[in-house]
Amino acid sequence: MKQDKPILIHTHFHKRRTGVTRSIENVFPFFDTQYNAYIYGYGIEGRKISFRQIIQLIFSKQQFTIHCHRNNEIIRALFFRLIGGKFKLISTRHAESTPSKLTKFLHKKTDITIALTNQMKNSFTFPTTVVSHGVPIDEFKPKKEHKLAQITQNKIISCVGRVREKKGQRILLEAISPLLKENKDWALIIVGKSDDRKFITQLKTIIDTHKISNQVYFLEETRDIISIYQATDICVIPSFTEGFSLVCAEAMACECTVVATKNVGVHSKMISNTKNGHLFEAGNVDQLRKLMQKIMTNNNPSIKMEARKEIVNNWSSEKEANALMNLYN
Repeated sequence: MKQDKPILIHTHFHKRRTGVTRSIENVFPFFDTQYNAYIYGYGIEGRKISFRQIIQLIFSKQQFTIHCHRNNEIIRALFFRLIGGKFKLISTRHAESTPSKLTKFLHKKTDITIALTNQMKNSFTFPTTVVSHGVPIDEFKPKKEHKLAQITQNKIISCVGRVREKKGQRILLEAISPLLKENKDWALIIVGKSDDRKFITQLKTIIDTHKISNQVYFLEETRDIISIYQATDICVIPSFTEGFSLVCAEAMACECTVVATKNVGVHSKMISNTKNGHLFEAGNVDQLRKLMQKIMTNNNPSIKMEARKEIVNNWSSEKEANALMNLYN
């Protein structure tokens, strides 16, 4: 493969689209300024490179860069090194949980290890660089008076992410169900995939108990997530754990009023409480209910504008891409 620019390969071996998928797609267009950039794997958009082409690169003795995001991808890259590949190997740790011995071993084998937050960085005992995710601010932007066809109410609260216990949807429903019952012009939309039928049953029990089934909508995972944010008045992120929380950045970029859990992911770093969003203690139903009641009564427009300003100034995809290319170079 004859190339006019250095070669950069991002790996993605995962059958489902996740925040990792979106984070790669967000920065990928910016790499074209300095690199011929490719994706090795599946389940993601972008110009692809095949196993055969990588083998050709290896035996041509051409230097290139591989950036991995999961353990199975690092293992593939280490195999390429074993058969003679001369490339710079970068890895990013995306999870907030304590890394396993295998994870530590694999990341230590790479040339540069990246973490999304200082908390992730501190879970490793070897040198690690923090590069946080960013949002494509020209795509994630507000659209006034945007509506969702399937929602009959005028005002929308959204909760975006995998539907499971640790994402906090049950806490959100327990907090706002009485408020929804009193405010018929408000709807809650829960957007995301769920494989836990028992948990969905728990959520629907809460909904039925408060007789608000016509105000709560379950929407499947969608690539058109921007439309969800643009129609949202309040975006609640009640999660107990987050690797980063791309939803927080995306919603703020679209000028949603964001209500998120304190000291989870980058919530407390991204949100200045009551200035550009709101923070509450994870799992605290009463605190969340009082906060939501206040915001639903008076949703301050200046907070929405300050939210976007924070993302534009400090959390753009271009800023993330530039930080990554500095490491590649």
